Amino acid sequence: FVGGFSALVHKGASRADNNLMDSIPDALAATDFVCSSVNVGSTRAGINMDAAFKMADIVKKTAEATADRQCIGAGKLVVFCNAVEDNPFMAGAFHGSGEADAVVNVGVSGPGVVRSVLANMPKDADMTAISEAIKATVFKITRAGELMAREASKRLGVTKGILDLSLAPTPAEGDSVAEILETIGVGKCGGPGTTAALAMLNDAVKKGGVMASSSVGGLSGAFIPVSEDAGMIRAAEAGALPLEKLEAMTCVCSVGLDMIAIPGDTSVETIFGIIADECAIGMINNKTTAVRVIPAIGKKVGDRLEFGGLLGYAPVMPVNGHAGTVFAHRGGRMPAPINSLKN
Repeated sequence: FVGGFSALVHKGASRADNNLMDSIPDALAATDFVCSSVNVGSTRAGINMDAAFKMADIVKKTAEATADRQCIGAGKLVVFCNAVEDNPFMAGAFHGSGEADAVVNVGVSGPGVVRSVLANMPKDADMTAISEAIKATVFKITRAGELMAREASKRLGVTKGILDLSLAPTPAEGDSVAEILETIGVGKCGGPGTTAALAMLNDAVKKGGVMASSSVGGLSGAFIPVSEDAGMIRAAEAGALPLEKLEAMTCVCSVGLDMIAIPGDTSVETIFGIIADECAIGMINNKTTAVRVIPAIGKKVGDRLEFGGLLGYAPVMPVNGHAGTVFAHRGGRMPAPINSLKN
């Protein structure tokens, strides 16, 4: 994938920004690899509610423009709050204005390795021991990534950037963040205790990785995409992992609501509400959050979107339809929280 078809509109949109946003459905429908991202909020600026509503409409139009291809266009579109300039993970990666002309940023993954280590620990191991095992494992993974990044930068003759410490799952069996949480002992991912286990996992990943790298950045946490994680898919299909629980989990993990299929008749106002809620979590907690939802045009709850490859498949999940219309159409800019004045 190729990123960078992006706009930063958290404080306001220029004519060029609006033109770019309006062209997203056609651009993502006409290309196979181009990805797009739009930042509509930040802790310092607040949330551009006009841009958030516009992007909700664009998400729906992008899905409609690629309805003959499993609505994949919406799977290449991310709406951010507090987007970072050095994120190496698609679909939200873009080359920030503060970056050098050319830079090597490396994403470090490895949830399958972490799960395997935890699976060999005794059932009576306490949480401190679990955290220490995760830290030690992530240190080794990250150190390998650091050394490869140094060598790649040297051979290419470009600046070495950051290592992103995110645990990014794939549909391959065992390579799952959900299965890490279940190995820790929460039962089915989404059940009580899931958010706490994810908070510990996220923190241990950062603690283990930071000592192994000369420069940490990007998103650096645990990704929880539904379609790209076999354990998440099973939990969603079993009804153990509703959209509201995923939103709660985004308070303590990396990024946000990711690769989630919703019914094709979901209203733009409802999609706006999902985006606004997720942006509020990022704004108040001073963290990066994002929404990558895929309206499954012509499909209903219980159906699925089949993407194949690393994108897997997404079961269409139910959405709370009580969004109303007044909130979505108020517009303006939600003021930044008071902690934005720290300087």
